Amino acid sequence: MSAHSKTELPEGFDLQEYSRDATSSFVEDTSVAYRTYKRRWFGLIQLTLMNIMTSWCWLSYAPVSSKAATYYGVSESTINWIGTAFLFAFAPMAPVAMAVLHRGPKQAMIAGAVLLLVGNWVRYAGSAQRSRGHVIAPIIGQILIGFGQTFTLSAPTRYSDMWFTDRGRIAATALPSLANPLGGALGQLVNPFWVETPGDISQMILYISIIVCPQFSRFYAYDYHNTNQAKSTIFAFPAFFIPSSPPTPPGPSAETPKLRLGEGLGAMTKSLELWLIFVPFVIYVGCFNSISLLLSQIMEPYGFSDDEAGIGGAILIIVGLVTSAISSPILGRTKAFLLSIRLIFPIAGVCYLAFIWMPQTGSVVGPYVVLAILGAASFSLLPIALELLIEWSHPVSPEVTSTIAWSGSQLLGAVFIIVSDALRADHNDNPPDNMKHALIFQAVLALVVVPLPLSVGLFGRQNKIVMRRSMIDTQSRT
Repeated sequence: MSAHSKTELPEGFDLQEYSRDATSSFVEDTSVAYRTYKRRWFGLIQLTLMNIMTSWCWLSYAPVSSKAATYYGVSESTINWIGTAFLFAFAPMAPVAMAVLHRGPKQAMIAGAVLLLVGNWVRYAGSAQRSRGHVIAPIIGQILIGFGQTFTLSAPTRYSDMWFTDRGRIAATALPSLANPLGGALGQLVNPFWVETPGDISQMILYISIIVCPQFSRFYAYDYHNTNQAKSTIFAFPAFFIPSSPPTPPGPSAETPKLRLGEGLGAMTKSLELWLIFVPFVIYVGCFNSISLLLSQIMEPYGFSDDEAGIGGAILIIVGLVTSAISSPILGRTKAFLLSIRLIFPIAGVCYLAFIWMPQTGSVVGPYVVLAILGAASFSLLPIALELLIEWSHPVSPEVTSTIAWSGSQLLGAVFIIVSDALRADHNDNPPDNMKHALIFQAVLALVVVPLPLSVGLFGRQNKIVMRRSMIDTQSRT
């Protein structure tokens, strides 16, 4: 429920003052028994699985782009458009996702599950014949899955805010958020082994579509007896069985009155600190999406195989996951977010610069090392940036900041892929079709925005970076 009745923010509205009033109100009220529930893990696991499969679907074709182009009878640029269409689908669905998430994460998870399932089988409808596929159906399927991603990728911050305490929120946000690139790693690693010839694209899409169904159901198998494979599609929607909200909130910040969507958007646009994090976040995630999709095409002109490029993509993501799994719980306890972003953004920027020359070495060692460091930096950065956007904008509802941040990053990722494809060398260059200019383009973007997060809290604006949401929970314990 909003504290104001108008969509426009009242003149003189102060986000910090509103948050301070809310803090006093809820800290003084000690009649509510705050607690967490074990059932919160079921929803978190469900959200994690959906994000894994969504990203795996996105990168279905990228690791085997040349064989996919042959199978569908199109160019590799058209195969890139299948992945790009997925990213473009995010932004148009963002207003719907924000409205649904404002009511709670359960409805968003249901919408994401349905779109993921339908989109997969639409893709297979155009890939059922081993001899040749029809590219229109995969494009439509990718768009549907991209619509679904808008709900599943924007939901973790809302879910963690509703079900977890301030000490566990960043880890709870990180798990499903980072599961999204984990699906990409699985696609990079597994798909090349499934596809030895162009005709194998058909069975690859079938395998992924089948995995989508039973993967969701097995965490709810205890509710059903005599389950069989024929029923797996019915059980593809465990989101229906997830509670809409906990019986009691995990802490006072979870029940703080949130601004309405229109008010929240207005408050966000007026905060310089949010812009200093938002702009580099969307550019870095956009660059990461671009390099993930194009990695095979970046490395192949220099003699690397699909398998070697796929392993590089897996290293990029798996090293990042391990690093974030270690750093997120520590940061959740220490709250050293500002120091972290000041260290991590420059490291990631230098990695994009160094990777310009890595494919030319002809050895997998250089690319793999740089990709590992880039993955570690990028994955550690992601939950920190999302958490800061929510903390500094509180009492703006979490789904507003996360949906806008993801929309911007997915949109820029699509734009960067198109630009990178346009910067591809021609057949007469040495080596033919190399993407060095695309790597230069990404490195310049990454380095240009490095000063922005380094400027946060400087020039007398230290009072603008208060951890407002955590402050409510901390004061309630003192």
